[in-house]
Amino acid sequence: MKILIIGGGNMGLTFARSFLATHIVIAENMYILEKSIEKAEELKKQQIGSIHGEPDNYISEADLIILAVKPQDSQELFTRVKPYVDAQQVILSIMAGVKISTISEQLGTKKVVRAMPNLPAQIGFGMTVYTSSNEVTRIELVTVQNLLNATGKSIYVEDEGLIDAATAISGSGPAYVFYFMQKLIESAVGMGFNQSEAEMLSFQTFRGAVELFNKYDFTCQEWISKVSSKGGTTEAAINTMQAHQTGEHFKDGVEAALNRARELSKA
Repeated sequence: MKILIIGGGNMGLTFARSFLATHIVIAENMYILEKSIEKAEELKKQQIGSIHGEPDNYISEADLIILAVKPQDSQELFTRVKPYVDAQQVILSIMAGVKISTISEQLGTKKVVRAMPNLPAQIGFGMTVYTSSNEVTRIELVTVQNLLNATGKSIYVEDEGLIDAATAISGSGPAYVFYFMQKLIESAVGMGFNQSEAEMLSFQTFRGAVELFNKYDFTCQEWISKVSSKGGTTEAAINTMQAHQTGEHFKDGVEAALNRARELSKA
């Protein structure tokens, strides 16, 4: 299998390294198109595939083309590579807000998969939601799923609109986690812990909670009840958060992310 990744940024490199590490593809069958001369030269030193600065006939040799550029660069990308794209090639796009119909029209191909990965994909703990056009075969979808799972876990959805929802949940989600971790750190420092102690308290608490959740078959609400004693400290904290509608305000933030994702999809 030959794979072309267009865009040598963080996510493009994440895919390249993950595919090579899991032996899904060998370096000889990996192509990377990076328009930045400086970045292309740096990529050549990493021995992760054949690095190119300009589109050419090698594009038509790829079985799968991954579009890993910024959405605002999509129109330039389409113009540059369209002459080399074959209608039978599968296109996997991770460009936020760029719809399948747009990609299909601009590149003249109907086999398009649209995916929304997130930052933890860089360390193999990513969460990717993806969908596809009807022309993508079942075998091709399985191949794409295996590629995405090299960076973590994936969910296939029929409704392309859920890609915007995934952007608001898992795409932006790591920032929400870091936000609450930071607030816990700030609280710990305010109570007298030094910075390193506060960070350890926060990081290990988040990590332990996730591990507990994964190990046992309890819901989040059931875990909250297990930690909360009647009249105890946890109950005092939860009651205060509920009184201030912290949960509702948080959901408002997630809803704002969804609305922005939908705005970008219409741009």
